[in-house]
This record gives sequence, C-alpha cells and structure tokens, in this order.
Amino acid sequence: MTSSVGIVLVSHSADLAFGLRSLAEQIGSDTVPLATAGGTEDGRIGTSYALVLAAIRQADQGAGVVVLPDLGSSVLTTRAVLEDHPSPDVRIVDAPFVEGTIAAVVTAATGADLETVVHAAKESRNVPKL
Repeated sequence: MTSSVGIVLVSHSADLAFGLRSLAEQIGSDTVPLATAGGTEDGRIGTSYALVLAAIRQADQGAGVVVLPDLGSSVLTTRAVLEDHPSPDVRIVDAPFVEGTIAAVVTAATGADLETVVHAAKESRNVPKL
C-alpha cells in the first residue's frame, strides 16, 4: 500500500489543534498521517517554529504534506519554516481551519495525490453551511 498525503494542523492553541485532529481521525481514516503544532513548547498560546517543523516531518510519509494554519502568526510561522526548509511536496493551504481539514483528510484517505488534497481543502471555502 502506498502512503497517503499527510496533514499538519497549526494552531495557536494546543487544545484546538488536538481537538480538530480528534475530529478528523473520527471522520477520516487512520491511514492519513495527522500531526499537530499547537501552542508553544511550554504550553502557552502561540505558534512555535520548532513544533511546526517537527509536525511536518512527522506527517511526511512520502506522498506530500498539506499544512493548514488557523490564523495570524500560525501562517507567518509556517511560511518561515517552509522558506527555511523548502520542499515542493509540502504545501501551506489557505482554507477554513475546520472545513479545510476535514476535506483534506477525507480526500487523502481515498489515496488522492497532493494536488487533489490541496484543491479539496481550498474548495471547502465555497461550501455553504446554510
């Protein structure tokens, strides 16, 4: 079996990142590598360069990685990590944090390639709730 695209959740809050990961695991599949980078190393609210880098490395099983940040400095921190450690197989995606994560995980679980997973996450922005 080939590996699936990995998903990294970057949030200011470890609780938010872990909670979304739990939801994604229940809805998605245990075949999708999921990693989180939430909060700082000492448990505070914030975003950690080291945690983002470690999460990307953890989720990378060879099929690429989609990184979904929540807001603000999580985007800036992720961009800094990707500038310092460039890889065409790691993509930061501008998508709603919850909806984009679920779309990415469900799509990755089907065995879709990196571009298809990126597209699914981005398209989640256009799905109305009401």
